[in-house]
Amino acid sequence: MLAAARAEFGERGFDGATVRRIAGRAGVDAAMIAHHFGSKQQLFLATIDLPFDPAVEIAAVVEGPPEGLASRLLSRLLQVWDSPAGAGAVAALRTVVQREDTAALARDFVLHHALQPLMQAMPGDEGERRWRANLAASQVVGVILTRYVIRLEPLASAPHAAVVAAVGPTLQRYLTGEVGAGEVAAGPGGHG
Repeated sequence: MLAAARAEFGERGFDGATVRRIAGRAGVDAAMIAHHFGSKQQLFLATIDLPFDPAVEIAAVVEGPPEGLASRLLSRLLQVWDSPAGAGAVAALRTVVQREDTAALARDFVLHHALQPLMQAMPGDEGERRWRANLAASQVVGVILTRYVIRLEPLASAPHAAVVAAVGPTLQRYLTGEVGAGEVAAGPGGHG
């Protein structure tokens, strides 16, 4: 089932893949996929071995005042990645960055599902929120790579409060501050 899911997600993306098609490809009934994985989202997470659902984690931090969004997001990120689930997440991240097909799946999933609750908490129109989400993701992925994959000291062993205090203001600006979103409308490379 996982091999069929990987192939189907790879060919059609997260939104285009259906549980029925995956089941047909695997030669099983769709109910078997629901029994083993629960949902298409959980099946996707299993294909990349991610031990937690980023959409659930992000949704848990959007409640509350907007000016504290970055602190809540970073605190939750550090809690999850420093938990036992973090080791599995590092392995999944390494897989994602080594394989273009998996990277494309992860990109599709992150942009269209995991970041949606976060984007709804951001100011601006759809284009500006997408720009903000991309900037925020660049900061978060940078922290994850530096702290958990490369293990660059002193960030790798810094207390959570120190990381939140140092990175939080930049992340908060990406989430709710001035980000020059009008420049993005010019298109790729910033040339109009």
